[in-house]
Amino acid sequence: MSGGPRHTVPVDVHLVLRRDGGAGPEVLLSRRYGPVYATGLWHLPSGHLDPGEDMVEAVIREAREETGVLIDAEDVTAAVTVHHRPPTGSRSRLGVFFEVRRWSGRPRIMEPDRCDAMGWYPMDELPGPMVAYCRAGLDAYRAGLPAAVHFQRPDDPVAYTPGGPDRTRLLTGPTADRSELPYRLRVFAERAVGRITRATEVSWVRTGSRVWRLTGPGGGTWYLKRHRGPKFHDREVAAYRTWVPALGPRAPRLVAADTEARAVVVTALAGSPLHGMVLDTAAEARVQHALGRLTRALHRSAPERNGGTSAAADEVKRHLDEARPHLGDGDEHLVLALAGAYAKLPRPALVPTHGDLQYRNVLLSDGGEPLLFDFERAEYATATRDMVRIGDTWTGRPDLRAAFLAGYGRPLTPGEELRLDCEAAFDAVSAVAHGTGHDDPEVTERGLRTLRRLHTVFTAPVTPDRPPAVEP
Repeated sequence: MSGGPRHTVPVDVHLVLRRDGGAGPEVLLSRRYGPVYATGLWHLPSGHLDPGEDMVEAVIREAREETGVLIDAEDVTAAVTVHHRPPTGSRSRLGVFFEVRRWSGRPRIMEPDRCDAMGWYPMDELPGPMVAYCRAGLDAYRAGLPAAVHFQRPDDPVAYTPGGPDRTRLLTGPTADRSELPYRLRVFAERAVGRITRATEVSWVRTGSRVWRLTGPGGGTWYLKRHRGPKFHDREVAAYRTWVPALGPRAPRLVAADTEARAVVVTALAGSPLHGMVLDTAAEARVQHALGRLTRALHRSAPERNGGTSAAADEVKRHLDEARPHLGDGDEHLVLALAGAYAKLPRPALVPTHGDLQYRNVLLSDGGEPLLFDFERAEYATATRDMVRIGDTWTGRPDLRAAFLAGYGRPLTPGEELRLDCEAAFDAVSAVAHGTGHDDPEVTERGLRTLRRLHTVFTAPVTPDRPPAVEP
């Protein structure tokens, strides 16, 4: 071992903000401008660590400062590490590339004195000229490899040159099977249910949570879920321990929870996903009637609470800033008017709610009985808030609405009808903001469809100066 001074290198972070485009995966790139290194060249949003800052904190900060997008730490995943030496000096550096697929806000140029262009580019059609160092990291990323060495020579150009000197050495890593359980989660699961012979990942593509179907040696089946953040973990665990037992066999049962790992194991339900299932008119009405009963049972699973001042009307203004470029004529006026009407409604009672009641979170048993799962958004909220997303299925189908409410056991009061419309408007704007920002056309369309429906509900012009009437 050498007794001389230890070799040290600076560390920088690079953001691989990724979305799915029409031609495949796309990444966000910006073009350097002004008196900066590699001016005129395309590069990933990137930067150095501030004193006392860890790498994840740094990439989140750089994303906010350079592109305006907001990222949660739980949505940052390690992608590639590049050991790089530039042609302009002998000192090397480490670049850590992080992949992010979930964020809020629309990317835009935040530092016009350092960046003069920004855009999404297909991974197979990267623009030029690009910083060779950045290109090396993206080459390793596209190859699915964990690291690369990119040592340039003094005469090499800073820009990547097709057909020029190839200084990138890609490094392979251990064979990775994404469906394989991480070691810690396997230990947790086997302590809960015994030896696992098979783990198959069945995660929903739009969420940051990961889900595996576990199979034991005797054929027993469970589901393991690792939540994307502590808030969702705490909500789901609390719901399973307090409210969900009221649903009996129509919902999973919590087997074990690990707060530190943000993971749960739950029992499996025997049924087929309702999402995408084609049912005839009568069968779907029966399902809605049963869903109404199931929702009522959940809402009655614990005592009501008095509602405080709602922040929903304030939050909708923030979502409007992101959704505004995609809204239709009159949409913003309608939403702001409903926000004003919502603030004047009497304080509501709050009940235990599912938080994301829609076909995606429902299975249909062989006997046609709906089964409810995924309680990570469960919370005390208004009963009508729990009807917003399932209400999307009622558009053009008054029979389904009638069936649900019949199963729920009562009609909505006039005040609840207005509250439901207001909450649907708030959810719609949030959906448009999220869907357009995350390239999720289905969520975007759900929001726009809801706004179109609300325009038909309020046939008289509704504006902030002329909101709908408020009835108790």
